[in-house]
Amino acid sequence: MKLLHIDSSILGANSASRVLTRDIVSQWRATVPELEVKYLDLAAEPLPHLSGGSLAQAEEGETARNAEMLNDFLASDVIVIGAPMYNFTIPSQLKAWIDRIVVAGKTFRYTSAGSEGLAKGKQVFVGIARGGVYAPHAAGEFAESYLKHIFEFIGIQDITFIRAEGLAISPEHRQAAMNAALTAIEPPVARAA
Repeated sequence: MKLLHIDSSILGANSASRVLTRDIVSQWRATVPELEVKYLDLAAEPLPHLSGGSLAQAEEGETARNAEMLNDFLASDVIVIGAPMYNFTIPSQLKAWIDRIVVAGKTFRYTSAGSEGLAKGKQVFVGIARGGVYAPHAAGEFAESYLKHIFEFIGIQDITFIRAEGLAISPEHRQAAMNAALTAIEPPVARAA
């Protein structure tokens, strides 16, 4: 079994989403000892934003890196993503990675009946960290809703969100939210593994 671990927070050691993904991957390792893990830090090694040259495969090095991102995604059974919420949505680093995996003919296709996702059978776990608290379908929440939509679009239905919310309210609230999020990790990993 292969797991792709992706972090996108720019906060390094101060990142709540990195704490969540580390624990999610640790739970997976404990549950599936033979697990192969590949790690990708999109803040330390950012992908360029998608450009016309990217789409035209005009630059050999970028084309090879794009293919590597897609191949790593396609080869993975489980994808663990750290997704902090910046300005109501995901970091641009994470969006640049998504632009490399949402590829017509590879992860989705258009048919006479509409679009069809081709990346079926994968599991996605997202450690999402937010300064505020958002009810489901709340106005202004474009991180979790976007990720859910994009993964469902490419055929992935098994998506688990581990939420650490209200992190900017107070130090006490931050600690309580992180404790609750970390406690919430084990049951869905145990069910999924």
